[in-house]
Amino acid sequence: MNQIDLKFALLLNEIRGLSEQELYHQIRLSFENIPDVTKKSMIKFFNQFLYWGGIDIENNNYEEIELKVQELKEHVSDFEELYLNLEDYRSKKLLYAILNNWIHYDFQALSEVTEKCYDDYFDLDLIPACNNEVFVDLGAYTGDSTISFLRNYGDSYKKIYAYEITPATYQVLNENLRDYSNIVCYLKGVGDKRGSISVVDSLVDSSANTALLSADGTIPMITLDEDIREEITIIKADIEGMEQEALRGAVNHIKNDHPKLLISVYHKNEDLWKIPKMIKEIDPTYKLYLRYHGGNVYPTEITLIAI
Repeated sequence: MNQIDLKFALLLNEIRGLSEQELYHQIRLSFENIPDVTKKSMIKFFNQFLYWGGIDIENNNYEEIELKVQELKEHVSDFEELYLNLEDYRSKKLLYAILNNWIHYDFQALSEVTEKCYDDYFDLDLIPACNNEVFVDLGAYTGDSTISFLRNYGDSYKKIYAYEITPATYQVLNENLRDYSNIVCYLKGVGDKRGSISVVDSLVDSSANTALLSADGTIPMITLDEDIREEITIIKADIEGMEQEALRGAVNHIKNDHPKLLISVYHKNEDLWKIPKMIKEIDPTYKLYLRYHGGNVYPTEITLIAI
């Protein structure tokens, strides 16, 4: 056993050895010991995005901590399974750093696993080359991920499909990608069934706008299995908490085409273990890796790379 394995095993034992109430009080104590400036910044962050629950100290509301405790206690075995299924120690060390941050607000461990060599999604050690690819960019925003793909792999792709849900951002996306051939931009949401959505504007940035299923929504919702008939070789998804639904709507492509999957797994606490589990259930042959491009205070920008 190496030190990463040992640290992770001790962390799991700590979670299992504490009652839910004891774990809550331990995390609360760790949170209270954070420097005030950092604590205020974290509270503002949680309350702006609300992916993980809010915090209101004056009203003794620590929903963010309560939800983490619930996830850790109910799914400790799922986190252990994920650890065992990860293919390299960069990924295992990252998973340890994430959970240790959840419990102990360990900023140092996060800083040690931040990716400094490669762009988001495109780890050249895992995906060294792309040829004749059909790349699907879910949550294309202004085209930043597609342009990163082109910067890393050149123009040897077959086709690129870029999906975005915010009309104003979609216009910028088209403008930014207009000079490239064989790129199709869609103003559509992607999920596990056909329908329509309304766009909920983020309080922070349009990149964090979310989709709300709505019978009278103005943006169509599609599934990848129905919308794209040709073989898909890469799917990138950063769609603000709709990643699970998008994968369920692409089951046939995943089973038949075995595309490389580059999926954000931080918008919901459960995404970290549940999305890898979903992929393994669809196709057990996938190999799983985690990479990190976030900051050292709270773990966001976590990418699952499944190959």
